[in-house]
Amino acid sequence: MAKTGLKRAPAKRRPRKQKAGSRGFAPADCRLDEVPPELLKRIEGDGGIVVGQYCDPLGKNPLLLAILPIDKIEPTPFQRDLSQVHHRRLADVIDRTGFFLDPVIAVTAPDRGFWTPNGRHRLDAMRRLGARAITALVVPKRELAWQILALNTEKAHNLKDKSLEVIRIVRGLIQETPNRAEKDFSYYLEEPSFVTMGLCYEKNPRFSGGVYNSFVRRLTEFSDESLAKTLKQHEKVAGMILDLDEKVAEVVKKLKAKGFVSPYLKTFVVARSNPLRFMKEPPELEDLIKTITGKVERFNVDKIKQSDIVASGGAPDDGD
Repeated sequence: MAKTGLKRAPAKRRPRKQKAGSRGFAPADCRLDEVPPELLKRIEGDGGIVVGQYCDPLGKNPLLLAILPIDKIEPTPFQRDLSQVHHRRLADVIDRTGFFLDPVIAVTAPDRGFWTPNGRHRLDAMRRLGARAITALVVPKRELAWQILALNTEKAHNLKDKSLEVIRIVRGLIQETPNRAEKDFSYYLEEPSFVTMGLCYEKNPRFSGGVYNSFVRRLTEFSDESLAKTLKQHEKVAGMILDLDEKVAEVVKKLKAKGFVSPYLKTFVVARSNPLRFMKEPPELEDLIKTITGKVERFNVDKIKQSDIVASGGAPDDGD
């Protein structure tokens, strides 16, 4: 730092954990008796209606719950690009459940209408469904549109997060409706492979799911069988994958002992042993796992070159 003349950025201060109940306001203190008149005029002038009002319980900032005409609200012009897959999937879930439960955040746009700095996919999902209006939590401070990136700090769901969430959902559903078919809950579970991956992560939190999920996802479908019966099948497959993972780890150790260094070693070993891409007809998942396991057991590390590993690419082994 001294050679370049650059100054070290100050360390970020994180708030310390506070004593329970020592900060913020009680429910009775969050009543908002007077709506900001300019904001109310803007909402009603654009054809919306205020259905609730309160102050947030931490900073006591005024917030309005409103129903806005959907054509009066747009994403902020500086948001990330829309994910076609995500908003279509979200539209399907909203349509199936029949509820729109998560209001978008809205601020007044500079000229007319409203911006949503947090809720673009929900907005487009509702538009896809042909909705005329959308529920919005309207914030009087427009500067929040620029602060939303800092506020949106929740970690995005990766494969591990999704898989563990799905297997927990399955267990809960089995307690309530064990005889319902797994396919009846496809819009809850999103991908059937998440059930298998979730079982693997439960057994091994450091499981490298990204190495195996591509072929598990391709060869797994939601079943007509009951949830309880289908779970046993997922458990069987998960056990086979975990056994395969142990054998892959043994080969990786041998490769490292020969001096190979790469974050893609597990991916390389599995890809080298997986014949799926050469098969005209996709096999049963269990048969493929047995085939891969056999090839891994016979894997000859003496024939491997560093250039082979570099050329293989793929996701890092810890990409789960």
